[in-house]
Amino acid sequence: MPKPIEKILLFLSDFITINASFFGWALIRQRFGFDAQISFGDFWVISGLIFLFWLFVFIFFGLYRSWYAQSRFDEFIALFKAVSIGIILIFLFTIDWHHDVANPFPLSRLMILTYWLVLLVGVSAGRMALRSFQRKLLESGVGLRKTVIVGQGNRAKELKEKVERFPALGYQLAGFVNPSRSGNPVIPQEQILGNLNNLEAIVQKNGIEEILIALEESERSSVVDILGQVNGLDVHLKIVPDLYDIVVGQARTNQIYGFPLIEILPELMPLWERRVKRLMDLSVSAAILVLFAPIWVFVGLIIKIESKGPVLYKQTRVGRNGKPFTMVKFRSMYRDAEKTSGPVWAGEDDPRITHTGWMLRKLRIDEVPQFINVFKGDMSLIGPRPERPYFVEKLKKEIPFYSRRLRIRPGITGWAQIKHEYDQSLDDVRKKVQYDLFYLENMSLRMDLKILLNTISVMLRGKGQ
Repeated sequence: MPKPIEKILLFLSDFITINASFFGWALIRQRFGFDAQISFGDFWVISGLIFLFWLFVFIFFGLYRSWYAQSRFDEFIALFKAVSIGIILIFLFTIDWHHDVANPFPLSRLMILTYWLVLLVGVSAGRMALRSFQRKLLESGVGLRKTVIVGQGNRAKELKEKVERFPALGYQLAGFVNPSRSGNPVIPQEQILGNLNNLEAIVQKNGIEEILIALEESERSSVVDILGQVNGLDVHLKIVPDLYDIVVGQARTNQIYGFPLIEILPELMPLWERRVKRLMDLSVSAAILVLFAPIWVFVGLIIKIESKGPVLYKQTRVGRNGKPFTMVKFRSMYRDAEKTSGPVWAGEDDPRITHTGWMLRKLRIDEVPQFINVFKGDMSLIGPRPERPYFVEKLKKEIPFYSRRLRIRPGITGWAQIKHEYDQSLDDVRKKVQYDLFYLENMSLRMDLKILLNTISVMLRGKGQ
């Protein structure tokens, strides 16, 4: 099923079941004598507002993500969590602190629990019916995702047989990719689309959405090449379980129909935490840019007075999934500082830095205009620092897994920034990449808060560079 149609049907299912649940709950309230005497028109207005509330909650908890032969029980658990938290919010929003605190469990308040049960059953039934219909479509060959298997040995052959045996998994096998190291190929040559060196081209040419990795024991090192080639592409990767030790800490097991695969995730932070992270980005960046605007104007005047050139320094950086964007900072160097030297990293006593720029860097005020990038969505408050395209291309060749930093939005500050000094050499970058990969594997709101507090400490102590 195409994603737009899937989302429309899911929206309609939720619209019908949420409103039907509210109507059914209203009838139950009447049976218990809680008739609020609401007019027909007002009833539908209230019902519409309640639906918008639940729509926001479901979106926040990621209940409108694309679904491919996933466990319906897992979806029910996710729905259970979302509805329960939503009911708690409704309870808190509608509480009468003067009356309900004195009488904490009146029957009228307990009726909210009835609404929770009616809503959970109603929405779950609608979604389960839709998911069963989707599964039938997949089994009929409708909505399958184009897939390639990396490997041409016995494991690849076994994986092919399982994919063909369970069409509800949603895989439409386009062919195989030769890892170039297989000593005992069992896949017919006509089914081989190419070798590992042109995997990226194969994905783009054939519109591949899924890559299943089934390598032999002697081919394990090829996983590094696979991850490097597909980084930034809109594909999902899964790997057979016995290769799990290669990607420890970066994978999550997914098993349906007794068909175990390990999913190599593009991001490890749960969706609801990513939503909160983005809300934090928007609120903090807007507050800093607006509330402290007079200070930034004053900083701009000092920069302008001390040296010629623009107040803001603009530079192309590489963002999420390798997409370039224009990053802005307060100018801390003399104009045309790299005219003769070319792209180089800033040193601790860099003569290109102005006196004002030195102080701005110590307090990290030079990075304040980047909150514009944060608000636009090019960057986040917390994440790996964005690099220039020149250095990115160079570092991809020099450092294994460097491009994995590009899986998430770059940040104003990050784990590497609070654990290591500014980059002055390739060795510094190698060390920082280790910190960045650690952050990718342990992303959470708690870790972001820890980084933010450490960054504030660095600013207050003037330890920036």
